[in-house]
Amino acid sequence: MIEWDNRPNPALPFEKNRDIKIWIDGTLYPREEAKISVLDSVVQGGDAVWEGLRVYDGRIFHLDAHLNRLFDSAKIMAFEGLPSREQVRDAVIETLKANGMRDGAHIRLTLTRGKKVTSGMSPHWNQYGCSLIVLAEWKPPVFDKSGLRIITSSIRRNGPETLDSKIHHNNLINNILAKVEANLAGVDEAMMLDPEGYLAETNACNVFLVRNGKVLTPHADFCLPGITRATVLKLCEINDIPFVERRLSMAELYTADEAFTTGTMGELTPIVLADGRTIGKTLDTWELLPKLQKLYAELTARSGEPLPF
Repeated sequence: MIEWDNRPNPALPFEKNRDIKIWIDGTLYPREEAKISVLDSVVQGGDAVWEGLRVYDGRIFHLDAHLNRLFDSAKIMAFEGLPSREQVRDAVIETLKANGMRDGAHIRLTLTRGKKVTSGMSPHWNQYGCSLIVLAEWKPPVFDKSGLRIITSSIRRNGPETLDSKIHHNNLINNILAKVEANLAGVDEAMMLDPEGYLAETNACNVFLVRNGKVLTPHADFCLPGITRATVLKLCEINDIPFVERRLSMAELYTADEAFTTGTMGELTPIVLADGRTIGKTLDTWELLPKLQKLYAELTARSGEPLPF
């Protein structure tokens, strides 16, 4: 029998996150008191949308782009009783202020369909309006700078015919199953393919290749059209770095000169090993990824929504 009152108390990756304050529907709670109802849609069916944001030197990077995607996703999901854009922005800022976070922080912003009047799948039971959760943590980029080792997942990435990746939703089971495969294989991430066997994204990040001086990335059909992904493409455009969006295969990844992932959590991270194949030459000889990492760091250092505290 499980000892319900004697569960493990594991160490945190960053101990100072033990005392953070978390915003839920207008109230800031200590970490251990931050709870939502068992009747909330995110508990009942993963019925929520979310965003991940970073804070750099007193600025929230790409706040408007993330809010655009959050509200677009909520509209596609037909959420009702949403907070206003200004209310969400204020909640983010108030949470950061309460935690004294002006740099080195990551925000997990979740908007659920809200609490139900009774258990059930139908949204007509959602009569309380949406719920907003702002979870801000002290968290540097999550991946090691030495690069990622990946495998090809047996789990295919969903597409518009099943669950459109343009919705930034909380139904992440296929991504989690791919990550389980990576964990069991003792590597960092798993590459997910589309139904025809072309690259989609890893279980958590968009993917880029470099071949013959050109930056390549899959179309955003079976992958999330990531904000960091879009930023990298824009950096390529304004810095005259050739790039193209097209179908890519694992064979092209194995023989790429460079390869990397993009995402808010990990920024731009090299892929150094894929299914046992070393990518390109030694990491210190790579050229385009270091250039893009430098451009990205310069951008995060000078742009974003200034914090008013």
